Amino acid sequence: MDDAGATISEADEQALLDSIDRWLTRKVAPVAAKFEQADEYPTELVQDMCEMGLFGALIEPQYGGLGLPATAYSRIVARISEEWMSLTGFFNSHLMMALIVQKFGTQAQKDHWLPRFATGELRGGLALTEPDAGTDLQGIRTTARRDGDVYRITGSKLWITNAIEGDILAVLVKTDPDAQPRHRGMSMLIVPTRDMETGAEAQGVVRGRKLAKLGYRGIDTGAIAFDDAPVDARLGLVGGEEGKGFLMATGGLEIGRVNVAARGVGIARRALKEAVAYAQVRTTMGKPIAQHQAIQLKLGEMAAKTRAAELLVEDAAKAYDRGGRVDLEAGMAKWFATETAFEVATESMRIHGANGYSKDYPIERLYRDAPLLIIGEGTNEMQRIIIARQLIARNPV
Repeated sequence: MDDAGATISEADEQALLDSIDRWLTRKVAPVAAKFEQADEYPTELVQDMCEMGLFGALIEPQYGGLGLPATAYSRIVARISEEWMSLTGFFNSHLMMALIVQKFGTQAQKDHWLPRFATGELRGGLALTEPDAGTDLQGIRTTARRDGDVYRITGSKLWITNAIEGDILAVLVKTDPDAQPRHRGMSMLIVPTRDMETGAEAQGVVRGRKLAKLGYRGIDTGAIAFDDAPVDARLGLVGGEEGKGFLMATGGLEIGRVNVAARGVGIARRALKEAVAYAQVRTTMGKPIAQHQAIQLKLGEMAAKTRAAELLVEDAAKAYDRGGRVDLEAGMAKWFATETAFEVATESMRIHGANGYSKDYPIERLYRDAPLLIIGEGTNEMQRIIIARQLIARNPV
């Protein structure tokens, strides 16, 4: 069994969402602005998410995970993103790594890694992007050569979540740099970045700097390099076969795009909520600005687009849970929901006027977080191409 087809009762899902709501209200809301503005890693909040099982949200129960369907997972992501989007990045990138093992790994790899991923004992992410390779994954230069029972990795990765504070990464490498087409020479390796016993830096791993970003702050997005770093071949080469890494990477991006779309829903919801509230208390010309037609036009469009984004994300999550390829559904959700997040955050800032530009109001953070969603997990320009290609492929004449 893989993650497709996972189920949870409506009552259990609501209980989980209620517990997350209480945590967000009690522990996240009072400190989110402080951590975000300081760009500080929220150690205690990350530990809380481990204890709530979020690092095992999509991992099968037989390995200690919650085994949630994508529909429930997307609702969790949207709700957390309403309060502080950065928190969703810690467990999403980790789960993309875990799902690669769960879907494609050998039984020995699943037994070894997944229980430790599910508890958050080992936290990590998916290392695809390089300084000269983003959307074009086939352009990566990181290589891994077989040396007896180990692979030795050389190269560097950039824009990697959990690269600084994490313990392990799923790293896309070239095991045959001369292969044609290029994707046939790519493999996926599970690479500990810390010694599993001592916690010290793993041999050959050079942890780089944490990147300073416009938004999405607090999370440790960074650079990491490998200098002839040894990786156990039996436990490291996902699936035990070279040349399958590109398929694994693109498969992992599907849930990533559902996640990013759900983040967009969260940003849009919160920006709309803040705008509706502010418009009722801010007065001009002797009445609340919510009574001015110009503001009503904005709010009406913001509400309709936010709801449409919610429905597209739900559609994509359901398609993911049914199994099979979801390029079309995930692409549409990712494109529309993230563009909506940016538009609604922008309009909300305009409704707030000068106050929207102040760090005293949450809209300023939402406005800075939203652009990442348009770029991350495949640019929105690429999403439209994917949508068109899948539309044609599914409707041949």
